[in-house]
Amino acid sequence: MQKIKIKYFSDRIDRLKYIDGKSDWIDLRASETIVLKAGESALIPLGVAMELPEGYEAHIVPRSSTFKNYGILQTNSCGVIDGSYCGDEDMWRMPVYATRDTVIRENDRICQFRIMENQPEIVFDEVSFLSNDSRGGFGSTGKQ
Repeated sequence: MQKIKIKYFSDRIDRLKYIDGKSDWIDLRASETIVLKAGESALIPLGVAMELPEGYEAHIVPRSSTFKNYGILQTNSCGVIDGSYCGDEDMWRMPVYATRDTVIRENDRICQFRIMENQPEIVFDEVSFLSNDSRGGFGSTGKQ
C-alpha cells in the first residue's frame, strides 16, 4: 500500500477518503466559498497539497453531479497533477467556468481524483501500413 504525504490548508474541510468505500476515486472539496456569475471563471481551491510517489500522477475530474448542482465546467476537462507539483504551498485547484450564477460552498464535494502510474517510456515505430483491418473511420464500429 502506497503512503502519500498530504498537507491540508483548512481544518474546515472533511479529510480525504474513498467515495463511500465503494470506489477507488476520492472526492475533493472546495476549501473556501466561491461565488460565480454566469460567464466567469475561477480556480477553486481544493485545500490539499500532496507529495505523490515517484512515477505517479493524479487525475482530477468533476463529480457526475457537479454540473447539475453548480452549473460549472472544468475548463481543462481532466486535470493532471504531476509529481513535480509537490511543494509546501502547491495547493491543488480546479479551474472552472460558470454557465449560470452559482455558489460553491466551503466543503462542497465538487471533483474527484485518482492516482495513476505515469505512462511508461515508449518508442514509436513508423510504418507505412498497420496490420489490422480498417474499422471504417472515426466514430465507426466498422459495421454498415
